[in-house]
Amino acid sequence: MQNKSGQAPLIVILATGGTIAGSGDDVGYVAGQVGVKELVAAVPALADRPLEAEQVAQVDSKDMSHAIWQTLAARVAHHLARPEVAGIVITHGTDTLEETAYFLHRVLSPAKPVVFTAAMRPVTSLQSDGPQNLLDAVTLAAHPGASGVLAALHGRVHGPVDVRKALPFALDAFSSGEAGPVALIQEGQVRPLRPWPACQALGLDTIAFQASSWPRVDIVVSHAGVDGVVVDALVAAGARGLVIEGTGNGTVHVSLLAAVERAQAAGLPVLRGTRCAGAAVVGAPAGALPSAGELSPAKARVELLLQLLSSAA
Repeated sequence: MQNKSGQAPLIVILATGGTIAGSGDDVGYVAGQVGVKELVAAVPALADRPLEAEQVAQVDSKDMSHAIWQTLAARVAHHLARPEVAGIVITHGTDTLEETAYFLHRVLSPAKPVVFTAAMRPVTSLQSDGPQNLLDAVTLAAHPGASGVLAALHGRVHGPVDVRKALPFALDAFSSGEAGPVALIQEGQVRPLRPWPACQALGLDTIAFQASSWPRVDIVVSHAGVDGVVVDALVAAGARGLVIEGTGNGTVHVSLLAAVERAQAAGLPVLRGTRCAGAAVVGAPAGALPSAGELSPAKARVELLLQLLSSAA
């Protein structure tokens, strides 16, 4: 794609580590070993594109932190404010990509495309999927009309609310569940399928607090034989909010529910999700805990965290 001057638009690549920057075999690799400039250099099709690359972090995304989220949001906002920048690509590990994407979606809701991409195989693998995913992400970030936080993975474009890592090892690991992808990327062309994601942005002021002082929000799983010990312990440890990963349509074991209701009575906000992958909680029966709706438990935790931060801002 070219801008009005006939030049390809400027895309900024922000790297955070992950398998896409990993080194080793397909299972025993070490994530976050390769720098962003090396990642870009490994994709010949990007050689003539106007790109800027910045290393924001270099971590295995299982170890993603609130402090990195805060730094990443600030860097994204900085580059979005530059008129010459058409879009941003974020390289990220697969394990927590959906959480970081939803976080930026709610904090920034950008008018320009902010595209996450990742890989299921390290750069040293014979099946490395990182180079194609990175090329697709740059293509999407430069696509006219694209906007919002997106994820370009294995030829599909996912929205931040729906995207989930559904499989632990397969190359086609990500899904948007019942909602389906936002777009497809085929032979270097973007084919939109439904509207680009948007929401009311909370703004950077919401997360201006020191990340170490952000309120504690925990996820508790309902399962056969569960009791309320974990909930009581979390409340005693200073939890400020709870997400219950319910069974089925967000159902909660009666023994766990009693402890959650005690936490609610003590002033803790609660959201109820489901452990069923790719599905939303439907309906709100009388007396049920507040629903997380279409959000996965991990994203419901981000939403509750941001609600608490917003109320304190």
